[in-house]
Amino acid sequence: MLNDPRNILLPLNGHGDIDAALHLGLLYAETFGCHLSAVYVGDDPNETAALAGEGLSSAMIDEMMAAAEHESEHRVLQVRHSFDRFLAEHSIVRREATPPTSLPEGSRVSASLEFLTDEEYEAITWRARLSDMTLMPHLTAKDDPRSSEILHAILFDSGRPLVVAPPQRPAHAGRRICIAWNGTAEASASLRAILPWAKRAEHVEVLTSPEYQRRGPQGDKVLDYLALHGIRSSHSVFHPLDRDLGAGLLASCAEHGADMLAMGAYSHSRLRQMIIGGVTRHILEKAPIAVLMSR
Repeated sequence: MLNDPRNILLPLNGHGDIDAALHLGLLYAETFGCHLSAVYVGDDPNETAALAGEGLSSAMIDEMMAAAEHESEHRVLQVRHSFDRFLAEHSIVRREATPPTSLPEGSRVSASLEFLTDEEYEAITWRARLSDMTLMPHLTAKDDPRSSEILHAILFDSGRPLVVAPPQRPAHAGRRICIAWNGTAEASASLRAILPWAKRAEHVEVLTSPEYQRRGPQGDKVLDYLALHGIRSSHSVFHPLDRDLGAGLLASCAEHGADMLAMGAYSHSRLRQMIIGGVTRHILEKAPIAVLMSR
């Protein structure tokens, strides 16, 4: 039996607004009665010096490092302020970094915030391995490479599902679910991970496409699998939009009124998708709804 989530890791890196991720985390925490383990990995000003290149005086490099350190401290204060305001607004119990084994009577949600130094960067992936899922803010064009590195490190190295929040605060997530299926092991992992949400959903739609399908079980078998878990679902076929499979997938989600999408990530290599594009890359950049991804 697949248990409901009890601990959600919530990395708050990224220069975009973390409000949507915090509120999506609250929706999930209220649904499942669990703990939100928020964490922020600080920047290393020394990276600025390494990237500065030749031809700069030591005084110029020192000035750049001081500016980077000031920006880092400012971001930490922003994150702390946003998190504290979020807890106060929703009367959420604050705990230490270790998730509680039980919550106070009448409370279904608790949260903690931990700041990691740059040297502890790898520790965020370790924390993800002992979390039931990781929830990250939507990446924006303004985000530094650190945010993308954290997202992909969790996706590839945690062994747990990753949910990417939508760009805007959602009113709900998980009422109407679309499952993108292409027969791969990655799709299978996301199918299993979405079960706690699918059991509570008003509607579940399995989406397949001849252009998306790889070697493996067909979409009708997914409906049989979901039925074994007591989940009623239906099946639709989507097609590329302007030759773009990712755009076609998102258009199908919109057609079905989905507020959450589950899919396998990087069935093709990440390098290939970075060079020529791909469904995963398109969804990460363009999805207006919550997306659960698994590897």
